[in-house]
Amino acid sequence: MSDLVTQIRRDGYAFVDGPAMRAILEANGSLADWEAFAASWGDLGLDTYMADGGRYRKRRFAAYRAGPDGIGRKTHQPHYQSRDYNPLHGDIERWFEPVLPEIGAGPSMQTILQTCRGLFDQLTPGASWHIEVHQFRIEARVEEEGRPTPEGMHRDGVDHVLVLLIHRENIRSGVTTINDLEGHVLGSFTLAQPFDSALVDDRRVMHGVTPVEPVDPERPGFRDVLVVTFRRED
Repeated sequence: MSDLVTQIRRDGYAFVDGPAMRAILEANGSLADWEAFAASWGDLGLDTYMADGGRYRKRRFAAYRAGPDGIGRKTHQPHYQSRDYNPLHGDIERWFEPVLPEIGAGPSMQTILQTCRGLFDQLTPGASWHIEVHQFRIEARVEEEGRPTPEGMHRDGVDHVLVLLIHRENIRSGVTTINDLEGHVLGSFTLAQPFDSALVDDRRVMHGVTPVEPVDPERPGFRDVLVVTFRRED
């Protein structure tokens, strides 16, 4: 964790490969329900707010708070971003189906949240956090490419972001690029195997992901990720 803190402070982001990220998580908790956790991406609701008219994104959403008493789930609420950060879908309250209770309270999710808190507390000491969790499935079809970031290069309007790959199936591309706030490319990589992760200081850098396409047009193709954002509460 100390190496990650150093890298994020220096570069504004870090890529962590799957085996290393899994080891970090297991050192901070349990992944005992990982099989059921990953399988829950097969039961997401369609994102009906897509301004590009796309039907390629499915998701579930949950909000948590991390404070002196630990991490607790908040009452279900809409996801909201300012148009300053999301010109495509900003300035509206977007209601998504909630993360299933057994998934949100299970050991894998709790371990991920606790690990993020341990890391982000070092980057922003003394904070109480508003946490948002997004389960995303981006589907790739011959007639419709899947766009993980339809808004393009962007910031999320938070302090810190984790993007953790759950699974890729029958897709090509999906390259993550990190830019500084002036648009200069700082790095790029592909989340290719389970647990591959990007950790981003959203105050300092922008991120975007290229569209995904099916390798075999006769088979389903999709990219499943968990996105966790931490925003300091006043």
